[in-house]
Amino acid sequence: MISTSVWTAYCDGASRGNPGPSSYGLVLCDPTGTVAGEISESIGINTNQVAEYEALIRALAELADRGAQHVEIFTDSQFVVYQVTGIYRAKDARMKLLLARVKEHESRFKTVKLVHIARSSHEHNRRADALANQALDRARK
Repeated sequence: MISTSVWTAYCDGASRGNPGPSSYGLVLCDPTGTVAGEISESIGINTNQVAEYEALIRALAELADRGAQHVEIFTDSQFVVYQVTGIYRAKDARMKLLLARVKEHESRFKTVKLVHIARSSHEHNRRADALANQALDRARK
C-alpha cells in the first residue's frame, strides 16, 4: 500500500544586514504532526533571499532523507514561494542556481506544496524563526 501521509516543514531564513551574517531554522513534522526534528545553521555572509532559499533546500533534503513522499512546506518568504511556483521569474544568476537546486530536490517527491504564511501565524514558524536567530547568535561567539 502506498502511503499518502504528508510530512510538513516550517522554514525561515535570516540575515543581519543584507547581505550580512545569515542562517536558517527548520521545524520538521511527521504525518501525525509530531515534531520530528529541528535544525538551525549559520551559512556565512548572504542576503536574506539566499538564506530563505537555503532553508527551503535543507527542508526538502531533510524530508527526503526521512522517506517522505508527500510534503507541505511553509515559509514566510513570499519572494521564494513566488519564484518557485513561477509567479516571479528568477533573473539574478544566484537565484537561478538556487531555484534549480529546489527543483532538483522537488523531483524526489510525489507531491510538494509550498505555502506562503504570515511570519508569526503558526507556532512552528515562530520556532523556525527563533532557530534561525539562535544560529546567528552562535556564529557571533
